[in-house]
Amino acid sequence: MTADASAPSASASSAPAPAPAHPQRTRVVIVGAGPAGLTLANILRAASVDCVVLENESRDFIEQRPRAGFLEEWAVRALEGRGLADRLLENTVAHTECEFRFAGERHRFPYADVSGHRHYVYPQPLLVTDLVREYADVRGGDVRFGVRDVEPAGIDTDRPSVAYTDPETGERVRLDCEFIAGCDGARGVTRDRMPAEHATVARHDFGVGWLALLAEAPPSSDCVVFGIHPRGFAGHMARSPQVTRYYLECPPDDDPENWSHERVWAELHARLGAEGARPLNEGKLIEKRVLAMHNYVVEPMAYGRLYLAGDAAHLLAPIGAKGMNLAIHDSLLLGDALVAYYGKGDDSGLRGYSAACLRRVWQYQEFSQWLSDVYHGASSGDPFKAGTSMARLRRILGSPAAATGFAELFLGKDTDY
Repeated sequence: MTADASAPSASASSAPAPAPAHPQRTRVVIVGAGPAGLTLANILRAASVDCVVLENESRDFIEQRPRAGFLEEWAVRALEGRGLADRLLENTVAHTECEFRFAGERHRFPYADVSGHRHYVYPQPLLVTDLVREYADVRGGDVRFGVRDVEPAGIDTDRPSVAYTDPETGERVRLDCEFIAGCDGARGVTRDRMPAEHATVARHDFGVGWLALLAEAPPSSDCVVFGIHPRGFAGHMARSPQVTRYYLECPPDDDPENWSHERVWAELHARLGAEGARPLNEGKLIEKRVLAMHNYVVEPMAYGRLYLAGDAAHLLAPIGAKGMNLAIHDSLLLGDALVAYYGKGDDSGLRGYSAACLRRVWQYQEFSQWLSDVYHGASSGDPFKAGTSMARLRRILGSPAAATGFAELFLGKDTDY
């Protein structure tokens, strides 16, 4: 139930065993132990609001699974302000610029100079490890791994509950609660509990795929590199001093097995090649999967006593490196709203939660679509799209006003319009 588009499904069993006669109780059940669920859990724990986190994977699994790696500065500062960023700040690398490569040339873009904000390289598994440790080991929070057949119920009443199967005993357990936070990703169960007549799901398919690669090779640049090429987009992103994330545009239904080691590196060299660029450091490919680029938004993000956060509420393709940041933003708002409700009896944050989240969600969605046009125009086969996408890119690089607008959206600065 990690907050990730490819998280394993935790669909409810067709015939679960009866719930126990004496259910357990807590105030908030958080379904999913990804960045969204664990950020929320730590906020509630710090405010002495009882909560239980349910996760269908093991702790080892969520702490090791490679995922997103870029945090926007506002997110880092927000986590720091809540005591959740000590290890992050000790081990992260801050990036202040990126590089576009096209037509055989390199173009550096100093977004920190333009916006005053930076990106922080910190892979999601490391953040998850930190958040689990803080919640469970330091603060003594209740997180239950390996649960099965998770089944929320009663979300339209004032007595909701979540049932699950205990992985050790095989018994059904029911948690009666007051609120349910659905942080279980794109393939989780909570989003399906939103009544069709109440919520709409807006979707967008970009019509392209990205071959997502992890290479056991040091980064070949000191910043993120975007290669815009007639043969397809390519991306280079550092993950650690020893590991680099690469992306290659491909058909959305492509088979990763079509991409041999030799073909991958030949395409990366071609699409990221530019005058004066360092040669790519090649290495063993330890991950290779095809991502079909698509986005969606669930609106509203709440119904009854159920509140969605992260990928359960909205999916962002990795085009703009926004998904983990948006999950954290949701959790900050939901956590503060629940703390205000329990501490002051103030429910205004809960009533306004969905609208407040969606302002930023839609800004990030629009930016993702705009950036996709820039990345994929040259390879679209459409001369008009190729021309307009190049016009956008040259405007970013040549106009101070355009550069400022791009940098602020790229870094998520003041985007709650």
